[in-house]
Amino acid sequence: MTQDAPTLAQRLLDGDRRALARAITLVESDDPAGWDLVREVYPHTGRAAIVGLTGAPGAGKSTLIGALTKLRREQERTVAVLSIDPSSPFTHGALLGDRIRLTDHFLDPGVFIRSMANRGALGGLSEAALQAALLMDAAGKDDVLLETVGVGQAEVDIIDHADTIVLVLMPGSGDSIQALKAGVMEIPDIIVVNKADHPLTDTMVREIRGVLSLAPQRGWRVPIIKTEAHKGAGVPELVAKLDEHRAFIEAEGTLSERRRRNLRSEVVAICTFRLRRRLEEQLDEDDTFAALLDEVVARRLDPATAATGILERLDAAAASRPA
Repeated sequence: MTQDAPTLAQRLLDGDRRALARAITLVESDDPAGWDLVREVYPHTGRAAIVGLTGAPGAGKSTLIGALTKLRREQERTVAVLSIDPSSPFTHGALLGDRIRLTDHFLDPGVFIRSMANRGALGGLSEAALQAALLMDAAGKDDVLLETVGVGQAEVDIIDHADTIVLVLMPGSGDSIQALKAGVMEIPDIIVVNKADHPLTDTMVREIRGVLSLAPQRGWRVPIIKTEAHKGAGVPELVAKLDEHRAFIEAEGTLSERRRRNLRSEVVAICTFRLRRRLEEQLDEDDTFAALLDEVVARRLDPATAATGILERLDAAAASRPA
């Protein structure tokens, strides 16, 4: 008598790379089978260290991730990389080829690399990102590295998806100045100034220290690491700070608090996404909405009043349904 073939969930939990790739595809496409799979493997998550890397485009996040991955593999840790790319306006698939910069690790069975389209998500992360990270965690990866699109102050969205947040900056870039705004400077646990061979590096480090000194002092003092990722310079120091921060939040008991906050945000995000899709489907079939939109286009009705009218109609329809 032959044994039954292992299920997708069993293969995933055993670390099967193809099973992990298939599972992420199911979740990304919002396939019910994907959510069933997440439900099945969820009790086996919570072991991986999830690190979010964010920053302006061109700061060298992908090169830095490649260098980080190399060092983690030398420590015999398994690594998963999830790069959140801008969506293609035509196919809605991932647009940037960030994985090209990680080619040194393609054949390493201890490294799993995946790109995911952000599908227009404001903070640079798609609603499926944390689900994909959970699947990577369930597959037994020790480190999950999330790389998000740099989109100015909307980068704060990454705080809802990681245990440790690394802000990557590049000296001499106008985009980097945007990162000095308080809204973004409040989120990182570690700041990396990459391409540190630039003559303005020390000036930028002083500016960052000045901004950080104005913020309320927390138990963890945000370190500033200078790196040249393409040479590997400064990357061992970054790895040391990542381990130090992990130990700190575990000792302080804030790791569980962060994860509770992250998972709350994910639940709300999934609810929001599904409610919006349901609303759009209803409105597409609603002649009254089309007439209301005509009024807005004709400038006889403002958008906020139109939205209020739609919500009132939906509430009335829900109240009239039998319990």
